[in-house]
Amino acid sequence: MDLEAKQQRLETIISALGPTLVAYSGGVDSAYLAFVAHRVLAQDMLAVIADSPSLARAQLHDALAFAQEQEIPVRVIQTREMERDAYVRNDSRRCFHCKDELFKTMHDFAQQNSFSSIAYGVNLDDLGDFRPGQKAASLHGVAAPLLQAELNKKEIRKLARHAGLRVWEKPASACLSSRIEYGRPVTREALMAVEQGEDALRALGFQQFRVRHHGEIVRIEIAKEELSRALTLDLFAEFTRIFKALGFSYVTVDTEGFRSGSMNAVLGEELVKLQ
Repeated sequence: MDLEAKQQRLETIISALGPTLVAYSGGVDSAYLAFVAHRVLAQDMLAVIADSPSLARAQLHDALAFAQEQEIPVRVIQTREMERDAYVRNDSRRCFHCKDELFKTMHDFAQQNSFSSIAYGVNLDDLGDFRPGQKAASLHGVAAPLLQAELNKKEIRKLARHAGLRVWEKPASACLSSRIEYGRPVTREALMAVEQGEDALRALGFQQFRVRHHGEIVRIEIAKEELSRALTLDLFAEFTRIFKALGFSYVTVDTEGFRSGSMNAVLGEELVKLQ
């Protein structure tokens, strides 16, 4: 199926959903889904941002700005995953508990406001990664229009670019909790340290990176094309200043560079059992 046919199929799928809430984070997948849903459903759709301590303020502000630019109706709702012990303990099913809280909250909102469907931005490429949140979506009957249209990440970016959406090349960015090593409890203090650290890296001009929280140790991942710039004595000193001020005792730069989902590597064979 060519890209134009997939685009038409996506619109047909969305049209059949009726009044729809779109789980919206501001990333390219959910942003493009919200954009198309608004084009197809008009006022019969609402983009919903789940706000909690695991959502970086910069990400929230950019998501709201994009929705305003495209005149997409948007609502910020509060989720309470931090009140779930199963989420806070941060084992390999943390993402399930996060998405379970999200979709339960959205379901309640949908019932109270006459929306018949909930959709989210999972795509074809996501099937090849460890994403427990997909199980939560399935349990709550959440629609996956991009996946149903057989769109992958590259194709979504291409469609977003053709539509003139500035987010088409926006780097992927998972929630702040994904930066904390499995088994280390998710706390507001740890989330704040990660967020402030990433804000500092952004202010230094880096584009794609992660701050990985390993207790006393911070592991900084920077995209390979930017890594050489980071490997200087001056920047080592700046990283040390920034991250020790945030409470870390040891500051490291990962020589493998940025890898999406690198925290999952420690799970090993457990992934096979959980998928």
